Amino acid sequence: MPRTADTASFKFNHTMIRIKDPEASLKFYTEVLGMDLITKNVKSDFTLYFLAFDNGDGDQPEEVRAKTRFTREGILELTHNHGTESDPDFKGYASGNAEPGRGFGHIAISVDDIDKACERFEKLGVQFKKRPNEGTMKHIAFILDPDGYWVEIVPGSLNV
Repeated sequence: MPRTADTASFKFNHTMIRIKDPEASLKFYTEVLGMDLITKNVKSDFTLYFLAFDNGDGDQPEEVRAKTRFTREGILELTHNHGTESDPDFKGYASGNAEPGRGFGHIAISVDDIDKACERFEKLGVQFKKRPNEGTMKHIAFILDPDGYWVEIVPGSLNV
């Protein structure tokens, strides 16, 4: 169905997930997956971290990146509720892939070479949920972020 004039300007902007420890999550998303921190927005009870892959604007000042944040697509928002990282009774967030309350499933990252990417993840000590040679879908993998969210790794040239 073609887009109408009413929806022609709509774009998928971002997905938000809650995180326990911003230090661990930022390290995972920036150093393991290679995303850039676009902006950080500190509030009294929580902090928002907006990440995306370099769109050629990595050299721009944070103020400019903040102003253009909502014009981009494919942004990941990490929300840290202050205190969870040091609360021994905090049980973590539901990933959406376990009972009760299955719902949210995963985010996905496309890569040029899934085998090379998975070798790198292995060397970095990333936890796998599914390796490319496991299960019936041999062309994808799932890794886990520090909060247990699933990150699907797909080849950029996948034709299904």
